[in-house]
Amino acid sequence: MADPTGREAVAAVWRIESARIVGALARYTGDFTLAEDLAQEALAEALVSWPRAGTPRNPAAWLLTVGRRRAIDTFRRHSALDERYAALAHNLGEGGAVSGSADPAEDAGDVLWDPDQIDDDMLALMFISCHPVLSREARVALTLRVVAGLTSDEIAKAFLVPTATVQARITRAKKTLGAARVPFMVPGAQDRTERLGSVLSVVYLIFTEGSSASSGNDLIRLDLASEATRLARVLTRLVPNEPEAHGLLALLELTAARFPARIGIDGEPVLLERQDRRHWDRAAIGRGQAALARAGQLGRGLGAYGLQAAIAECHAVAPSVAATNWERIVLIYEALGRLTPSPVVDLNRAVAVSMAQGPAAALQIVDELKATGALPNSHLLPTVRGELLIRLGRAAEARTELEVAADLCTNERERAVLEHKLADLG
Repeated sequence: MADPTGREAVAAVWRIESARIVGALARYTGDFTLAEDLAQEALAEALVSWPRAGTPRNPAAWLLTVGRRRAIDTFRRHSALDERYAALAHNLGEGGAVSGSADPAEDAGDVLWDPDQIDDDMLALMFISCHPVLSREARVALTLRVVAGLTSDEIAKAFLVPTATVQARITRAKKTLGAARVPFMVPGAQDRTERLGSVLSVVYLIFTEGSSASSGNDLIRLDLASEATRLARVLTRLVPNEPEAHGLLALLELTAARFPARIGIDGEPVLLERQDRRHWDRAAIGRGQAALARAGQLGRGLGAYGLQAAIAECHAVAPSVAATNWERIVLIYEALGRLTPSPVVDLNRAVAVSMAQGPAAALQIVDELKATGALPNSHLLPTVRGELLIRLGRAAEARTELEVAADLCTNERERAVLEHKLADLG
């Protein structure tokens, strides 16, 4: 009798285990692109088999076994019994033997999962998906597809682009990696720091899009934010001595802790000063503080993500906006600006200065940014400038800034907040 939950089981196992399966197949075949294709073929077979025959006792091993068999079939077609096929068959036999039985489940129970090897595979997979030869868009798409296990449709929905666009990005990414002959391996110590920065930045970018959607009708996309946080947790296990991995996890946990209070009943954004802090996720705050403490204990000082996490911690422990340690936040932003100069950092520092020293001091910073033409297509700068002008009693100028901000804002929820502020100005 067909199992009606079979397809759901396939989806659940794939989301959890796909990266390990692709990584193991890439290690065995030495070909990342082939490994991803083999894993997809195994997934397709599971979608047919599991609803009919039931979920196997070891689902992940079942998928890996099918993928391995497809690998052997592929090499048989291309070069019958050449040295590459012989070596592959020998290695597969050592790892649980692909016996060729009719039912992959008969072989799957013998597949060995070496935790150390799985960690190496996962780390190599993340470094490949975020390789510097790929564009930022390609890194994000490939990471979500291969490491996070999302489908092309899910990625397209998350970033509000056509599925064909996502599929094209993934295809180009694979071709680029193949043309660059990127090996399936963890980079050496010399290259790892630079490459790790690329991995961290992609995870951060995914979370940023989830926590403050750049467009559309939703302010927060919990699926993206949650997936980025999960990837950050994976990274802290894979590279436990890298402080910035822990710093990133701390930042994501502390930021996500405020999600429950950031959206009102009507779906409208709730500004920080109006949020009910009793709704903040205290468990997430605790996890964030623990990760931040771990980043500090590693003895190399906090990096950019760690400093941002320290700012988020200041908000997390404060009982109110008025009681927040704004002076400390200003100091941390100054340190962050020296470490990673950015107009966004300067704009955030201006907000903190407005709370610590008043709107006039902050307006000087914002006016300097405006004079340099910083953030020309972003609604953030005119939004902050409009807020400061309101506090200074310069309503007419504030209206002009907020109108510009509303025109530039592509998120419907955020634009609604700006329009309410304009209405309040009369």
